[in-house]
Amino acid sequence: TMACASNASHTPVFLLVELWRGGPPKSLLFLLFLTIYMGAMVGNLTLVFLISRDSRLSTPMYYLLRGLSVVDTGLATATLPQLLAHLVSVQPAISAVRCLIQFFFFYVFGVTDTLVVAVMALDRYVAICDPLHYPIIMNQQVCARLLASCWSVSFIHSLLHAGLLLPLQWTVDNEGAAYLPHFFCDHRPLLKTSCSDTQTNELAIFLEGGLLMLGPCALILLSYARIATTILRLPSAAGRRRAFSTCGSHLTMVTFLYGTIIWVYFQPPSQNSQKQDMAAAVMYTAITPLANPFVYSLRNKDVKGALHRLLVPSQVTP
Repeated sequence: TMACASNASHTPVFLLVELWRGGPPKSLLFLLFLTIYMGAMVGNLTLVFLISRDSRLSTPMYYLLRGLSVVDTGLATATLPQLLAHLVSVQPAISAVRCLIQFFFFYVFGVTDTLVVAVMALDRYVAICDPLHYPIIMNQQVCARLLASCWSVSFIHSLLHAGLLLPLQWTVDNEGAAYLPHFFCDHRPLLKTSCSDTQTNELAIFLEGGLLMLGPCALILLSYARIATTILRLPSAAGRRRAFSTCGSHLTMVTFLYGTIIWVYFQPPSQNSQKQDMAAAVMYTAITPLANPFVYSLRNKDVKGALHRLLVPSQVTP
């Protein structure tokens, strides 16, 4: 028997859906997600260490890239360790308090990620389209303010949506457990679990959340459109290919990130499939933090040079 319980009088335990139900063995999924998490942590923390240590990587672009790596480390940590714990649990569950904390930090890191990617697109636009003024427009002080703004906007956004969840009541069984149709505490599944009127929450997602997505998305599209027109004017075919190759890989990751987020959060609830939502959620909570450090730096001579100098220190002759 299911009933409606308020957080004020009863703290439910959310039973999380089994991601592996009808799929591969739990042990295989555990190894897969452990590998993804370790890869994301090693890739991002290595990038943070290299950029912090090597003075040749002290440009605004690498300052922003380091900021993105910090965010990606937090984004992966907000969901994957708990997913790994659930994969070895007989009955995955999370208390309401822990669920709300996870929700808040997931949103803080997730929204900051999308905003920092937009700032990086702006940085590339200024560097390619206005190189003479680039050192003045995009210095480290400006980048620090932009990153601080990203964190501040994300914090306020997350606080708003977490606050809107607090008054909701949850559909619970006789033992006080609510069934959460997801593998972590995400927005849409929490609203589906509630037995309260969630119109205010839905409205906040579409209006405030939509505006927060539309602004950075428009900035990215405009920046890369201007970058493309500037690249096409380059006299050297090799230069054009190199520039398109770099910007193409960046744009692929941006499209991947924004595409999965729009798919999950901005479809009408009736059109959302639980399995498709979870697959998309895996993409932006696990694959994006894993791929970003490699996409943004693997083909970068400066980063590879810094890694080589770290691993093979130059010998000082007497």
